Amino acid sequence: MKLLIVSASLNPDSKSRLLAQAAAATLATDGVEHTLVDLRDLPLPLCDGGAAYGHPNVAQAGQLVREADGIILAAPIYNYDVNATLKNLVELTGKAWEDKTVAFLTAAGGASSYMSIMALANSLMLDFRCVVVPRFVYAVPGDFADGAIANPKITERVAECARATARLTGQRTDRTH
Repeated sequence: MKLLIVSASLNPDSKSRLLAQAAAATLATDGVEHTLVDLRDLPLPLCDGGAAYGHPNVAQAGQLVREADGIILAAPIYNYDVNATLKNLVELTGKAWEDKTVAFLTAAGGASSYMSIMALANSLMLDFRCVVVPRFVYAVPGDFADGAIANPKITERVAECARATARLTGQRTDRTH
């Protein structure tokens, strides 16, 4: 049993990557087995409905998703939706998502898109019968400074989201009573 954290931003100065790293730090502190995958390090071809499925990185990504009990997705919000890189991951790995517990950590340019994660959440629930963790993080530029999370409430919410995902997937943590 383990958790997979996916950092889906390709931006080298990604704020959502900071959220993924904070979740990984919480899980490490709590003794929860997890893997953090940065999609910059696992480049995926664009889903073309054909040849892309045979790419070795697609096979690796599918295996990581299949083997995970729960998945924490960290992504930027662009145009009122998660970035194309994350949607591409889901399209390429399809059925590997079936019956997974999924949580979301997002970073956006403004406060107005806080409901934007629902399109992907609905797709995962309806297409793959995923259980969506009802606690997600939506952070805005003011929550970050100098390449770090600056808002302690965001740090706390990331930890709560990571721990909720661990609990919902039956993970034992050092904080389990």
